[in-house]
Amino acid sequence: GLVKAQQVKNAVIVPFGAKGGFVPKQMPAGAKRDAIQAEGTAAYSIFISSLLEITDNLGPQGIVPPRGVVRHDGDDPYLVVAADKGTATFSDLANSIAIERDYWLGDAFASGGSAGYDHKEMGITARGGWEAVKRHFREMNIDISKTPFTVSGIGDMSGDVFGNGMLMEKTIKLVAAFDHRDIFIDPDPDPERSFAERKRMYELPRSSWADYDKSLISQGGGVFSRSLKSVPLSAEMQALLGVEGPEATPAQVMKAILKMPVDLLWFGGIGTYVRSSAETDDRVGDRANDALRIAGAEIKAKVIGEGANLGMTQLGRVEAAKAGVRLNTDAIDNSAGVNSSDVEVNLKIALAIPIREQRLTMEDRNKLLVSMTSDVAALVLRNNYLQTLAISLAERRGLEDLGFEIRLMQILERQELLDRAVEFLPSDAELGERRKRGASLTRPELAVTLAYAKIALFDELLASGVPDDPYLARELARYFPKPVVERFPEALERHRLRREIIATMLANSMINRGGPSLIARVGDETGADSPSIALAFTAVRDSYGLTELNGEIDRLDNKVGGALQLELYAAVQNLHLGRINWFLRHADLAGGLADVVSHYRKGIAEVEAAADRSLSEEQRARRAARMTELTAAGVPEALARRFAGLRELAEATDIILVADRAKRKIAEVTGVYFAAGAYFRLDRILSAAQSIELTDHFDRLALDRALVEIASSQRAISAAALATGERGPQAVAAWVEERGREIERVRDSVHEIAASGMTLSKLAVAVGLLADLAKT
Repeated sequence: GLVKAQQVKNAVIVPFGAKGGFVPKQMPAGAKRDAIQAEGTAAYSIFISSLLEITDNLGPQGIVPPRGVVRHDGDDPYLVVAADKGTATFSDLANSIAIERDYWLGDAFASGGSAGYDHKEMGITARGGWEAVKRHFREMNIDISKTPFTVSGIGDMSGDVFGNGMLMEKTIKLVAAFDHRDIFIDPDPDPERSFAERKRMYELPRSSWADYDKSLISQGGGVFSRSLKSVPLSAEMQALLGVEGPEATPAQVMKAILKMPVDLLWFGGIGTYVRSSAETDDRVGDRANDALRIAGAEIKAKVIGEGANLGMTQLGRVEAAKAGVRLNTDAIDNSAGVNSSDVEVNLKIALAIPIREQRLTMEDRNKLLVSMTSDVAALVLRNNYLQTLAISLAERRGLEDLGFEIRLMQILERQELLDRAVEFLPSDAELGERRKRGASLTRPELAVTLAYAKIALFDELLASGVPDDPYLARELARYFPKPVVERFPEALERHRLRREIIATMLANSMINRGGPSLIARVGDETGADSPSIALAFTAVRDSYGLTELNGEIDRLDNKVGGALQLELYAAVQNLHLGRINWFLRHADLAGGLADVVSHYRKGIAEVEAAADRSLSEEQRARRAARMTELTAAGVPEALARRFAGLRELAEATDIILVADRAKRKIAEVTGVYFAAGAYFRLDRILSAAQSIELTDHFDRLALDRALVEIASSQRAISAAALATGERGPQAVAAWVEERGREIERVRDSVHEIAASGMTLSKLAVAVGLLADLAKT
């Protein structure tokens, strides 16, 4: 289970990691704590030394293979150690071994040491999980920073994930929790006073729920040891837990806590507490919690946050999601810890260059690392924000995207990168049944496809020349904190893992913004390979300024309704997906991205400037109505104006293409292009076409192909109208006059189709009529 969780987390780190561990087999029986700790430390030293003995090193001349070792794999000098439970204090020890053995990473070998980032002090794992929690509530139109909400959980305030999690908001009403020692019940907590008490406990060297000030617990609550034969149940506890009778066993109480109808269930402790109804406890493999475990369908919490690993089985998550619970997976929710370690290691690798060249001292490097703590946290949390958004958008697409999700899984299976049985993903047959019921993939399943899509894409990008495009060097600047980017830009360019960082950043950007099925979708629509799609993706993103546009939507968090915010993100995503196909068909990406982005960015700005005076009255009215609708819902006026004109802006690349070929000014072509569309009422055709509900993969491809053909026809008609020498609507009128009745007949037929209720077959007829006209 841990290996699978790590595999998913690999999607955001550079390079891939793995789960490993060690078990001291000959601990001294009956020894005191100090002796046991000394033996554990000695065993750890042997373990780390042994790993380094068989690991490639890196010297001034390149790879240095380990002496006396027969290697069956390729060169790989990259081995790092991340602090984990049981070894959290061993980072400095591991680094001292690496330095003693002259291992190239030095103190970048083990993250989280005295010159690194302390996960508990940063609270980074819990903060990452909280990004997921906030998104779930935000999409229910609840701002948990202002609205008190009830929480139950597993863990105690001395734990990193649970303790930091329960200090994330002062609005938390922690009504129940348990760890391996005690059960905590507070039926009606005062948010402010209970927050202060949790903070006090967190700051103790060690604590348990027994340390909680009992005078602060509301009537009917208390702290109860799990060793009790029975727990007395007050009337308040019975009402809270939904358990009748004067007493219950500790196991019954904890089981009731897991089933409580709270706003949030927060996993912060060790153990697997939820399985599916179809799974047995034996299959779960956590005997210690067999008596407590419940089925996913029994959960009554609205939201689950998985700060801890393996709190639920994957099938348990899927069952809970089908029952309406909002959740992702542990690997998505708690990835911030491993992500933070990753950034730390890569920062140290980068800063080793100026240290070697005596432009930076080790003391100054350590001060710089400390000063960038908040910068590193912000970069890491951004990944949690974007990954959970990507899942929400994929979930929103639902059946529309199911065919492409199936194609993604089939492709990954053929490449032997995915085993659906191992990852508990549904078979094609089961997905066919879901389609009939109007159901698609759940969030926990989408979390898995998201990660695998990133991993597969990373491999393909790294094997290509994409990371070597000079334009993409800016991806390095997005990975590292600004102080390093500004002070040591050459160190980033010479980074040992420069290509891997670029490939990871680009793969994450692509799948976060385009969805798990991006490569399968665009590949099927255009026949393009992943590296080509990556170049087109970047060209669209940067030509249209979509990073900035998405950033403006981000700033609407808790200011507009959750559904509207997702609708805005989806509109940008649709623009992005459609224009990727366009760039693959019409732009020359082989010569590098810089010139392509510069040309189209300038042209798009010109189209945007000319659009207002080039639209028909009907188009202006539609834009004004949409703008009014958005501003009334809380969208700032400037942003509302951009979204009201997003459909026309999507056509900017077609206008630029016509202008380039005809060698005419973009403003002039803009007027003719929109006039041609208005004459045939193509905006009505496009609007109706995009509302056709399709679940079949090939129907979706046919629809996308039809939209491509309409754009092609509009370009051809616009070019013909331009050739008349007239401008705007007059150019279209002159062209119509030249051709007469033939054009009017096509227009009347297209208008009739647009007004009669769109189907895929009607769209095909309209496309055929326009294509025939364009050809002549």
